[in-house]
Amino acid sequence: MSGPAQQWPTSRRTVLKGAAAGAGTVAVGGPAHAVGGDRPESLTARLGGTSVSLAIVGGALRWSVRRGGRTVIGDSGLGLRLGDGTVLGNDVRAVGHRHRTHRATWTPVYGRNATVTDHYQEQRWELRDRATGIRFRVEVRAYKTGVALRYVLLDRGTVTIADELTTFVFPHGTTVYSARDEDAYEPVAPGAVPVSGAAGTDNGPLTDLPLTATLPDGLIACVCESARVNYPRMMLGSVPGETDALSAFLMEHTARGTGPVETTTTVTTPFATPWRAVVIGSSHSELVDNAELVLNLAPPAALADTSWIKPGKVFRCELSTAAGLQGVDFAVARGLQYIEYDAGWYGPEFTTPDATRPIAAIDLPSVISYATSQGVGVFLYVNRLALTDADSLFGLYKSWGVQGIKLGFINDGTQSMTDQIIGWARTAAAYELLIDMHDDVRPFGYERTYPNWISLEGVRGNEQFPTATHNVTLPFARNIGGPMDYTICYGQSRDKTTNAHQMAMAAVYYQPLNFCFWYDKPSKYSNPANWPGLPWFNAVPVTWDESRTLAGSIGEYVAVARRSGSDWYLGAMTNESSRTLSLPLSFLGGGTYTATVYADGTPGANPYQTPVVVSTRTVTRDDSLDMAMAPAGGQAVVLKPG
Repeated sequence: MSGPAQQWPTSRRTVLKGAAAGAGTVAVGGPAHAVGGDRPESLTARLGGTSVSLAIVGGALRWSVRRGGRTVIGDSGLGLRLGDGTVLGNDVRAVGHRHRTHRATWTPVYGRNATVTDHYQEQRWELRDRATGIRFRVEVRAYKTGVALRYVLLDRGTVTIADELTTFVFPHGTTVYSARDEDAYEPVAPGAVPVSGAAGTDNGPLTDLPLTATLPDGLIACVCESARVNYPRMMLGSVPGETDALSAFLMEHTARGTGPVETTTTVTTPFATPWRAVVIGSSHSELVDNAELVLNLAPPAALADTSWIKPGKVFRCELSTAAGLQGVDFAVARGLQYIEYDAGWYGPEFTTPDATRPIAAIDLPSVISYATSQGVGVFLYVNRLALTDADSLFGLYKSWGVQGIKLGFINDGTQSMTDQIIGWARTAAAYELLIDMHDDVRPFGYERTYPNWISLEGVRGNEQFPTATHNVTLPFARNIGGPMDYTICYGQSRDKTTNAHQMAMAAVYYQPLNFCFWYDKPSKYSNPANWPGLPWFNAVPVTWDESRTLAGSIGEYVAVARRSGSDWYLGAMTNESSRTLSLPLSFLGGGTYTATVYADGTPGANPYQTPVVVSTRTVTRDDSLDMAMAPAGGQAVVLKPG
């Protein structure tokens, strides 16, 4: 790592090297020991076979994580570097601690499941920096599904934070799936994250969150963040000289490199940093089902009335009045809830800062009026350059009858942009508008707090026609962190996958705002007999009562079953290798079900030319489905009682 490390600014290189110092030198996680009375030198929170431990070793804070007796995060450093150079965590003494166990259930407005269980054991360690007397706290929580950690600055006033020194030391032999911005995932050792960044962005061996790690003993973990407020976005960086370590990196530039550079973060104290969550699975499929940990760490809904928030499927229209009206008819015929006018509806998006007047080709009042009369909502795209007065703009859209906004080229990353993003979601909620944020925006659980923030991108999108391997990596990586706007490109000749693979995305991915038929016109489907997958898209929901991941291996294959009412929707996808999955149907209720199966036919010369073959059969919970998939293929199945 000596070569890439030289491309870091000196202060950053020093920070990361210091954060990893002493890695692997002490075991943490045993019973608490008394130091100076009843003050422990180590604390552990445990629940359901998962444990997260804190320790003071030679005055320095350490942490570690175990699952079922196996190491997930080895002995790793903790701390915050303040603007004056003080490091909270290098020389501390414990002054008190508290612990509690919490169990509750709550009902999301929409989600993977109708109810969410929030069950954890928490340890709070009150600490004091020996040199300055500054008081702070480290809080850890253990869930059956993973762990979480954050810092709380306790003294009243203001504090400037220069760096966060949270380090993640993985077992030797771990592979992490590194990706930045809209890059493809690259499986590498923690110490070998590729150097990236342009002249105006953060540079170094950096990777975005969520960051998934496969451990050599079969465990899998995904590092996410939740409840990020008034704080920069965290990336993870390789640590010079450390093969197995990653360390926190607080972004100083926006992801796209525009806007002011913010090298420090000033906060009013008391102040809690975002949660650093590690979602853990004993198997790859279990990891997917444990993703709601990120939501549990976020603040509850800030909206008293959420009845107007409706998840749904969306069709993007071409930029004319006729296309909008045809789009409405298509939405009605195909069971879609929204249409959208994307970039260009008010003019060239990077040279037109006024998003209050549509181009002459679009009679927007007529389209909105017609859509409303048909029970279809309208989304409008807005580039960030037109967001100088969001309150006025969103109020105008509300007066027009618009139901949602898709924001483009959002500059996530810095402290001020975190607050700006939350501000847009809050302002949109005030006008009862849904919001979908695009480009390099990363999730942090706030779809729970502002459920009108219904989706975001932050991924190499399907409109870039990525590989099937990329598609079967996402359920275990980016989608763990939160909802994902991943446009479904059914029937596209540029696809590197089969049509059944594209169809399966609607069940495999969690995306409560699902853009379907991307790049298409309604006329393409004028003869539905040519498109056997249409009934699947007509019926498949976007929000669920129950979700179960039936099988999976990151980058190889995945199968997910989701229930809405009494009906189940099952999607399976494979990478470039053909395979057959035998999936028990024990998740079904009693009685018989009719299974409508949309499968790959005989592979064509290219994956997109592989036909979709439809069949039906009667099954019960005692049966299994043998799901044969072509290379880059998939299956989609509807299971209805009776």
